[in-house]
Amino acid sequence: MSQPNIQLIRGFKDILPGETELWQQIERTAIALFEDFGYREIRIPIMEKTELFARSIGEDTDIVEKEMYTFADRKGDQLTLRPEATASICRSYIQHKMYAQDPVRKFYTIGPMFRRERPQKGRYRQFYQIDAEIFGVAAPYADVELIFLLRTLFERLNVTDTTAHVNSLGCPVCRPRFKEALSTLLAKAASSLCSDCLRRKDRNPLRVMDCKVPGCREAMKGAPAILDYLCDDCSSHFSTVTDMLTQLGVPFNVDKQLVRGLDYYTRTAFEIQTGALGAQSAVAGGGRYDGLVGSLGGPEVPAIGFAIGFDRLAEIVALNAPATIRPPDLYIAALGEPAKKLAFEWSAALGLKGIGAAMEYGGKSLKAQMKQANRAGAGRVLIVGESELESGMVALRNMADKTQKDIPVGVIVDTLIETFSKKEQSIG
Repeated sequence: MSQPNIQLIRGFKDILPGETELWQQIERTAIALFEDFGYREIRIPIMEKTELFARSIGEDTDIVEKEMYTFADRKGDQLTLRPEATASICRSYIQHKMYAQDPVRKFYTIGPMFRRERPQKGRYRQFYQIDAEIFGVAAPYADVELIFLLRTLFERLNVTDTTAHVNSLGCPVCRPRFKEALSTLLAKAASSLCSDCLRRKDRNPLRVMDCKVPGCREAMKGAPAILDYLCDDCSSHFSTVTDMLTQLGVPFNVDKQLVRGLDYYTRTAFEIQTGALGAQSAVAGGGRYDGLVGSLGGPEVPAIGFAIGFDRLAEIVALNAPATIRPPDLYIAALGEPAKKLAFEWSAALGLKGIGAAMEYGGKSLKAQMKQANRAGAGRVLIVGESELESGMVALRNMADKTQKDIPVGVIVDTLIETFSKKEQSIG
C-alpha cells in the first residue's frame, strides 16, 4: 500500500517557476532603487531570542501574544521565528556598534517572516517582506525620502493604483494627552468593542484605532484626532513631511485614523494603499521609531523604516505583467550516443556564454524532440545525428520561419555565439 503524499503546512506556499521570475524582477527593481539612494543590504537571521520581539514589538500586541512561532530549544532558551525585520536590524546595529563611527546608516533587506495568523488570500504564515530602514536621522526629510522611494518603486513596477496615507503618532511629550482623550471615548463605547479591544482600551488604547472589526471601526468614527494634540516639535515635523511630499509631487492623504500596530512607532506613520486587491488595501507601511534603539540597550539614535508585503505586491504586479518561464535560446536535438556527447559539450560551452541550451538526455526520436523543443518555446533547434556527424554538417532550424541552415561541426559553438549576439543586438 502506497504512503499518502505529504502536503504543504497550512499557511505556507511554494513559489514556483513562472512566479519566481516575477519575484526576481521585483527584487532587482527594488535593489537598484535602494542602492541608487545609498542603502546597503543587511542579511539578518530568521530566528532570534523571543525577548527581542517582546521588548520591541510590545508584550501587549497580538503579534507577541498570539501570532509568533515561539519554542524552547534544548537548553530551554525561548526562540522565535522573526515576525518582522526592524527589531532584528536594530539588534544588529547595536550589537556590532555600527553607530560608533557614524550613526547614520541606511539598510535594506528582503526575506521571509513568520506569523501564525489565520491564512487567507494574500496572507500567509510564512510571508515575505522588503524592508528599508534609516538610522541616525531625526529630520523629517528621512520620512519623506522613504515615502518617495515607495512611490517610485511602485511606479517602476507599473503599480499605479496607489495612494500614500500619512499621519503623526506624536511623541512621549504629546501622546499622553491624546491617550487620555481617547480613553474617555473608549469608556463610553465599551459595549461596541470586540473582546480584544476591551482588553486593549486600558493597556494600549491607541491600538483600538488599528482594529479591523466593523463594530470597533464604527465606534472609532468619533475618535479624537492625534493631530489636534501634537506638541510644537511634532507639529512642525509633520508639516515639513506634508510640505515636502507636495513639493516632490507625491500624492497623499492625511489619514487621522492611521496608526501602526507595533508599540515602537512615534511621529510619522504611513501606508501605501491600493484598490487592486479588494479589501486588503495596504501593500506597504512604516513609520518613525526614535526610541527603539535606546530601549533595546543602544544609544538614543532616531530611526525610521518601512516594510512592503512582497506576496501582495507580487499579486498586484502580476495583474499587469504575468510572469513567464524564460524559454531556452536553443534546443539541441541529438540522436545517438556520439551525437549526444558532442551536444552535451556544446550546451555546456554555450551556457558559459549566457546562451541557454536545452537537450534531451534520453533516447527520444527526432519527432518527439522537436515537439519538446516547441513546447519549451525554443527559438532555434540544432539537429545532430549519425548522418550529420558523417557529413560534418549540422542543421540549425529557425522555429519561427522554419528556415534551416547547415553549420560545420568544428565551428558550432563560435557560430552559435555569433548568431545569438547578433539577435540580441537587433533586439537592442
